[in-house]
Amino acid sequence: MEHEVKPFYPFKFCPFCGTRLETKIVEGKEHNYCPKCDMIIWENPVPVVACVVLNEQKEILLVKRGVPPAKGMWALPSGFMEIGEQPERTAIRELEEETGLEGEIEEIVGIYGQSSIKYRWIISIGYKLKIIGGSLKAGDDAADAKFFSLDKLPEIPFSTHKKMIEKIKESLR
Repeated sequence: MEHEVKPFYPFKFCPFCGTRLETKIVEGKEHNYCPKCDMIIWENPVPVVACVVLNEQKEILLVKRGVPPAKGMWALPSGFMEIGEQPERTAIRELEEETGLEGEIEEIVGIYGQSSIKYRWIISIGYKLKIIGGSLKAGDDAADAKFFSLDKLPEIPFSTHKKMIEKIKESLR
């Protein structure tokens, strides 16, 4: 883990019944607790999927983020999993939404955790995809999309994306 994440209690009332929440020690940690529902209000990481795509020249596909966090910076095409969606499907969907490219999963690159201002902690699942169709154009929440030489990358704002890119670089050596 990069650093210890301190307890954070953004909710004051139970999301199920509206009762004022209390705190309770469970498994040695303090958690929000609803006395009426007799339920711990767990604070869990949010799953994100990132896409690693290389072209024939071994350049990597990045998108210029059009939304916070890191708006205006370059990152891997990525996004949040939807309820009921498999991680592989998320990768294929996000690639197409953000870049106009259709992809097919080749392999998993890695699974990494990272702190998040909005969600406190995310779990990022990286997939390497190959292009099987479409045409490159920025879409959805991406302001731009293009391929970069692995030797001349812009600043990458997310530690999970940096780790995935480093892993790909190592595999090409």
